[in-house]
Amino acid sequence: MNHLKILVSIFIGTFVYVAVAFVAGDNGLLSYSKLEEQKKQITRQTELIQNINNELTLEYTALLGDKDVISAYARKLGYVSNGEKLVKINGMKSSEKSLYDTGTILRHADIECLPEKFCKVAGFGFFVLTLILMILIDINNGSIVISRKKDTVIQGIPVYDLQQI
Repeated sequence: MNHLKILVSIFIGTFVYVAVAFVAGDNGLLSYSKLEEQKKQITRQTELIQNINNELTLEYTALLGDKDVISAYARKLGYVSNGEKLVKINGMKSSEKSLYDTGTILRHADIECLPEKFCKVAGFGFFVLTLILMILIDINNGSIVISRKKDTVIQGIPVYDLQQI
């Protein structure tokens, strides 16, 4: 068999391995796109939390120095200042306490990809498959002849080595 055929089948096996690993492997295109999507989601979440932080910082600054803001929060909590009267009506809800949105928890999601072993097995499988196909084509064309061992038959007069009397 020709060495070129072995090299071609090695090339095909290697090409299949590289192609599968490039598209669906650990560092492949599919993994890259999923990581980019996660990056965008994390960026959006970070911006949301930054906006919440800015709002809370403004409220904190207002509570430190502005007496009107302090009295408004105190009224929401049910406090009154001197000279004010508080009327509570049964059946009506008291003013709602403001709960601050702290954002949502963003969990790490593992990227699903083909394992390296699968990529290698696929490449090796294609190598073996193409090598067998090339051998079968050579056998079919007659380039390789598979012959069975035939028993040799001696024709003519048999000669025996007999003891002489």
